[in-house]
Amino acid sequence: MYECSTNIQPPLQDVADRIGITKMKVSRYLRDPSSVAASTRDKIAKEIEATSYIQNRAPAMLSKSSSKAIGILLPSLSNQVFTRFTQGIEEITRAHGFETLIAHFDYSEIEKETKVASLLSYQVDGLILTETSHTKRTLQMIRTAGIPVVEAMELPLAPIDMAVGLDHLGAAYKVITQMLNSGKKQIAYFGARLDSRTKLRMQGYTQAVEAQGHKPIYVLTEEHSSFSIGASLLEQALKQYTNLDGAFCTNDDIAVGIMMAAQQKGIEVPKQLSLVGNNALDIGTMMSPALTSIDSPRYEIGKKSAELIINALTGDSCEQKVFNLGYSISAGSSL
Repeated sequence: MYECSTNIQPPLQDVADRIGITKMKVSRYLRDPSSVAASTRDKIAKEIEATSYIQNRAPAMLSKSSSKAIGILLPSLSNQVFTRFTQGIEEITRAHGFETLIAHFDYSEIEKETKVASLLSYQVDGLILTETSHTKRTLQMIRTAGIPVVEAMELPLAPIDMAVGLDHLGAAYKVITQMLNSGKKQIAYFGARLDSRTKLRMQGYTQAVEAQGHKPIYVLTEEHSSFSIGASLLEQALKQYTNLDGAFCTNDDIAVGIMMAAQQKGIEVPKQLSLVGNNALDIGTMMSPALTSIDSPRYEIGKKSAELIINALTGDSCEQKVFNLGYSISAGSSL
């Protein structure tokens, strides 16, 4: 059983003793780094980094009991994918009297490190993460906090603690195989952001096309996904691959942009261009033809993640640590 918000991190006095200064000076640095001399400031910063010290911003009363709060790390606040995921979490947390603290890290591992430190400083009882790649300091801080952690949306081989997600690689492999079996020969993978899930889908795509003797085609950007980005990527692909007859997209934003751009060019979907997206957003059902998309159970992933955290806190955790909630392929007609 996990202890709720028990502060097992190195106390402030230990940080001070290691440097040979007063606890008050360290405390002053934490409130305002510019209030101490530059040389001392550097020493304190290095010691905090080495010990993964986390400032406690929670009221003193919370240090003796559960904060009744779960921290959630989201890579994007504008991406609809995480709306249903968060709603699933809050259905469970609300029923058990827990609050949620949400932090946004914009797909940056360094920013995520900062946000993890911030959430832990409020003595959250558990963490739900939406990425499986972490900096060394992020892992140190989580170990120091000693609280239950769920890595959601993916299935890491070696999770920090628990994981709930789906097989993105396998889903991509399955749908690409369907596209190839329907007679398509030159299918491109359209990706944005290049986050871990985009890369997993790209791996599944690559394995599927190579398994049938075809050469992978990647059309990628590190920009945010959008309809206009999808249209731009299609324009780029058609200039280089005149026989392009399939598009597998890392998300529905790009897929919808590609479909609209293709129709403006007089390219028939799916007759001339087979098209598949990811996440099965509502807008895809309103397209003509309706967009075929890999549907991830985001609400259920959120619910299961919250249940695992709360069960761990109440001593009701099970031996199973990784949960694959599967996926489905939407009944669109663009494939």
